[in-house]
Parts: sequence; structure tokens; C-alpha cells
Amino acid sequence: MTVNSPLKTDSGVVIPVDLVQVGYVSGAYGLNGWVRIKPFSSTGEALLSARVWWLDKPALRDVDVMQAKVHSGDVVAQLAGVSGRDAAEVLKGTSVQIPRSYFPALPDGEFYWVDLIGLAVENLQGESIGVVHDMMDNSAHPILRVEAVVSADAEKRDEILIPFVGQFIKTVDQKAGKITVDWGLDY
Repeated sequence: MTVNSPLKTDSGVVIPVDLVQVGYVSGAYGLNGWVRIKPFSSTGEALLSARVWWLDKPALRDVDVMQAKVHSGDVVAQLAGVSGRDAAEVLKGTSVQIPRSYFPALPDGEFYWVDLIGLAVENLQGESIGVVHDMMDNSAHPILRVEAVVSADAEKRDEILIPFVGQFIKTVDQKAGKITVDWGLDY
């Protein structure tokens, strides 16, 4: 099996290799088995565009989405096989994943966070700062979490937080695998 070949569950269901966690079930919604999902994006658009979600509870499995809509900043959904509030409550804490290929296309200059992870970060002077290992949101704006090597023997690693705003982020070149930032090594 190659790295990018799909996996199969014990029941023979093929698991897509490009699954991305896009939120989690935060509880039940109403009495009829609907679930409330806390999306990792501000709009939940990726959740709304997918007709099949992958849940990891009790084991990774695919679930058909019967209906989904935005409600008070969350996504609420009716899932096949989930009937009644008790069944929905059992799913609380379950991660919700969808294939990356289901994400809606973005306009030029916009990026999904998952697409930035793993990109090299370099400053305007051509100095390597590190590699994006995660993103976070501080309510004002997204922040790059960059793992940086801070010693010559490459054993000591540190995290550098860089606001993902135009003042500091100068270019994102996904094809080259690089983000250029206006950020000094001594920050």
C-alpha cells in the first residue's frame, strides 16, 4: 500500500486519504436527533457543502447528512441513523471530518488553514524562520504557529507566533511551499 492509497475499515468501507477535521459535535439540537457542530471555520461552509461526514465515534465511519444549516454561529444537522435527542447526545465530542476535495473553491489570495500547514516560513531577508505546524485564532485574526529550530544542532525547537495579517504576511506561494513574512529572527 502506498502512502496516498485509501484505507478500508473492517467492514470494507473505503476511508478517503484527504480527510480533514472541520469541527466537532458539541451536543444535541432539539428533540428529533439533530446534532450541533462547532465548526473550526467562521462560516462552516465546508460542512454545509459535504453530503457525507466522517465521524470518529465509536470508530471512524461515514454518515449521510440529511439536512444541515447554520444556527447561531454553529452548524446543526440531521444525520442518517441518529434519531432522538439521546442518540444525538451520545455523539457529543465526536470529531467531524470531510475530504479536503469537498471544500468549496476559494477566491485568489484566500487559503484554508489546512493548506498552510507544512509550508516553510522565510523572512524578507531570505532567512528561514521555520515551518507552519498549526494555526490558531485569537478572535482578532488568525495566527501562524511556526516551529523554529533555534540551535545549530537542530535539537532545540521553539514556537514562533506570527499574526496572519497583511502587515506581516507578504506572500503565500503554495506551489513553492513557502510563506514570506516581514518578521525578524529576533522577534
